[in-house]
Amino acid sequence: MKRLRTHLVGIDQGDAPIFSDFENGGEMWTGHGARERRVPIAFSETFLSVPAVHVSLSLSDIDSGPHQRAEVVAEKISLSGFDLVFRTWGDSRIARVRMSWLAIGELANDDDWEIR
Repeated sequence: MKRLRTHLVGIDQGDAPIFSDFENGGEMWTGHGARERRVPIAFSETFLSVPAVHVSLSLSDIDSGPHQRAEVVAEKISLSGFDLVFRTWGDSRIARVRMSWLAIGELANDDDWEIR
């Protein structure tokens, strides 16, 4: 459980296109080549501590074949941003993907001060 030590809780959110490979015969659509896409996301403000980040698919256009594999995660989470990551494998054919994200964490307060 993440405990927030402040009454200033920040919530930032967004929606990002990850790829659209069906238009140009890209690797996700053909099923050959790189099977991961990574998009860096910057928060609108810096958090005081590393926030909790939730990601989900907001659009998935996947071939109706027998295998529809996908992993969506947030990686490299920091005070100022993170990477949205989409992965697939095997013979899955993915035309396009958009992902949503939500970050919740502590914000600094102008009244905060640190004794050294």
